[in-house]
Amino acid sequence: MGQTYPDRGIAVITGASTGIGFELARCAAADGYDLVIAADESEIHEAADLLGEYGVSIRAVEADLSTPEGIARLVDVIADDGRPVELLMANAGRGLGHGFLDQSFDDIRRVVDTNVVGTLDLVHRIGRQMREQGFGRILFTGSIAGYIPGAFQAVYNGTKSFVDSFAYALREELIDSGVHVTVLMPGPTETEFFERANLMDTEMGQAEKDDAGYVAHAGYRALMAGEADIVTGWSNKLQTAMASFMSPEMLARRHRKLAEPGSGLS
Repeated sequence: MGQTYPDRGIAVITGASTGIGFELARCAAADGYDLVIAADESEIHEAADLLGEYGVSIRAVEADLSTPEGIARLVDVIADDGRPVELLMANAGRGLGHGFLDQSFDDIRRVVDTNVVGTLDLVHRIGRQMREQGFGRILFTGSIAGYIPGAFQAVYNGTKSFVDSFAYALREELIDSGVHVTVLMPGPTETEFFERANLMDTEMGQAEKDDAGYVAHAGYRALMAGEADIVTGWSNKLQTAMASFMSPEMLARRHRKLAEPGSGLS
């Protein structure tokens, strides 16, 4: 599906037990890449079994990537493989619904540590290796949520705003290095995200969503083509366009209608 190198490296995908991450891993496996997949739950081993149908080598790492110890464990497994990382898909993420002051700060910190701190730590380590070897591709799973002040999802949207912005900046810094950076910005997608984020009683949680396989395939194609970004789905493209001329206050008010607890109950 895209350019590869004579001595093919491995593909590393985080948050790969289910949803977009699992589908990204499927894309890489179908393209012949050996995998290192990671998630903070035991389902990552079931995912590895399912991906075994592609006949590639798969190493599954159960680790909490919101912690330095979890990142170090993943990096150790990658180093033990001995091959360079050709594809890094930084997909691990965590959501959190309800009002900011009603949330546990431990939960808030875990969202920030997963979506921002852990992502930066992993990309910093693997990105340096890619720059030294002179090739590699990095895919960040951002979100169109990064364009919108997320009332009743304020921390999550704020972290995705950071990821979206950071990906563009890193891409420019690495423009002549042989390392390509792409940011995937989906809208609401049919995954376990909304249940885990306690958003099922909201209009957003109840609404029809994009298929995770469709989103992942679009992101993978953009990554392999060296594109800067991909927003999946026409409705999501429209939302990002609207965000460029609506006031932040209006965007936050509009988001409240989608994400306020009880908004999805008839």
